[in-house]
Amino acid sequence: FFQSTPATSIPTVQVQGQQINLQPPSYTAASQHAEQMKKPGQNFMCLWQSCKKWFQTPSQVFYHAATEHGGKDVYPGQCLWEGCEPFQRQRFSFITHLQDKHCSRDALLAGLKQDEHGQAGNQKPSTK
Repeated sequence: FFQSTPATSIPTVQVQGQQINLQPPSYTAASQHAEQMKKPGQNFMCLWQSCKKWFQTPSQVFYHAATEHGGKDVYPGQCLWEGCEPFQRQRFSFITHLQDKHCSRDALLAGLKQDEHGQAGNQKPSTK
């Protein structure tokens, strides 16, 4: 039952009478124009299911993904990162997975190269 819920409608689901500000105010505008919003020095992109936001460091991507996509009221129960297997995961396990598999410098750079060439599946970060 998680299949096609758009990521943008999830954050308001389980919040009763509390305002939780994980989203920056420009959230809706940024998600449509994220490709063009890349600023100098922002070389790492969040590849979560059509998020495509740019960040300066891998740790910024991790923090963003952990709070905006893996937060307790928004986490869909599985990793929706581009090219990742959508296994069911507990949230804590997902946060660890996110850090290890998607938000290391190598993995983020490899993900961008795939994104440019439009090929997913070959997810081995280079180990130099």
